[in-house]
Amino acid sequence: MATMLKQYFPMLKERETLLAEIQSKPELNELFEEWTEEQQREFLDFCTGVRGIKFLYDGFFKEVMNPEYTPERLEEFLSLILGKTVKILEILPNDSTRIADEMTLLIMDIVVQLEDGTIVNLEVQKIGYKFPGERCACYSADLLLRQYKRVKGRKKKKFSYKDIKGVYTIVLFEKSPKEFHTYPDRYRHQSKQVFDSGLKWNLLQEYICIPLDIYKEIYDNKTRNMKKLRFDNKLEAWLAFLCIDDPEVVIRLIEQYPEFRAMYEEAYQMCQNMDEVMRMFSKELLELDRNTVQLMIDEMQDEINVQKNMLEEKDARLEEQANQLEEKDARLEEQTNQLELQRKQLEQQECERKNERMQMLRRVYAKLQDIEETAQLMSCSLEEVKEAVDG
Repeated sequence: MATMLKQYFPMLKERETLLAEIQSKPELNELFEEWTEEQQREFLDFCTGVRGIKFLYDGFFKEVMNPEYTPERLEEFLSLILGKTVKILEILPNDSTRIADEMTLLIMDIVVQLEDGTIVNLEVQKIGYKFPGERCACYSADLLLRQYKRVKGRKKKKFSYKDIKGVYTIVLFEKSPKEFHTYPDRYRHQSKQVFDSGLKWNLLQEYICIPLDIYKEIYDNKTRNMKKLRFDNKLEAWLAFLCIDDPEVVIRLIEQYPEFRAMYEEAYQMCQNMDEVMRMFSKELLELDRNTVQLMIDEMQDEINVQKNMLEEKDARLEEQANQLEEKDARLEEQTNQLELQRKQLEQQECERKNERMQMLRRVYAKLQDIEETAQLMSCSLEEVKEAVDG
C-alpha cells in the first residue's frame, strides 16, 4: 500500500529509512520505544503512506484548516455544511467558559464571524461528551450573549436588536454519543427553534451535528464490494477527508477533487520533520489516554449511578414490604384482640346463662323439695340439681 500513495506523494519515505532516522537520535528512539507496538505501527503507517493521514489529529487539523492562513478551506467547508456560500470576515476570540475536562475532548474549537454578521462556532469532538444537547444550548447562548455585549458596546445608544445576527453551533464528533446511533442512516442533524403554531420569529440559534463515525459506516456500506465509487457530493468528500485513512479512498478523493491533494502534501511535509511529527503524535496519544480515562470514569460513574438507583429502588421495595408486614401484623393483632374479646364475652354469657339455670333449679327444688323430681322436670342430671341446691 505504501507504493500506492507514494505515486501521488513522492516525498513519502520508506519504513526502513524512517526507522533508521529514529534510531539515529537517542531522544527520538527513547520516545518511540515508549509507544506500544500498535502505536508504533500506526505512526509508521501514516508517515510512509501505508495509511492516509488522520486529519482529526490536532496538529494536522490546525495545519490544513487554520482560518488565519487558509480561510478559503474553512469557508468552503462551512458553505457545504450550512448550504449557502459564506465568507469569513474575522476570527473571534474563543473566550467561552468551559471546564477543563471538556477542553480535553476538543480537537478544535473555532469561532468566526461571517460576512453577513452570522457567527459560527465549529468544534470537533474526539469523544462524545455527556448531555450534548444541554451543552450545545449553553454554548450557543454564550455566543449570543457575547455578540450582544460586543455589538451594544460598539453601537451604544444606536443599538438595536435588529443588529444581532444568528449563531450556528456546528459539532463534528469523531466518536459520537449513543443518541446518534438511533439513526444509523443519517450523518447530518440540523435543528432550530420553531413555534408549534407556525408563528414566524427569528430566534437566532441553530445547531448542526455530524457524527463522523456514522458517516464512515455509511460510506463503508456503500463501497463494500465495489472498487470504484464517486463521492455523491463535495460535503461527503470533506467528511471522508477528515475521518477515513484508507489509501484507496484517499486516491479516489484526490482524483475526483484534486484540490485535496495540496492538503495531503502539507501534512506529508510535516512528516518529513521527524522531531516535530513524533512529538505531535505523542501529544495525541497522551490526550487520547486522558480522554479514554475520562470516558471510563464517566461510564463507571454511570454504572455506579445505575447500581445506586437499583439499590435505592430495592430499598424502597423492601421498606414498602416491611410497611405492608407491619400493617399485616397490626391487622392480625387487632383480629387477635377482637377474638379474645369475643371469647371473654362468650365466657361471660355462658357464666350468666349457667347462673340463671342454677337459680331456676333452686326455685323449682324449693317448691318440689325433691331432687329426683326436679331433675326429671328440668331435664337435667341429679348432680346438676345437687350443685344448684348446694350453691
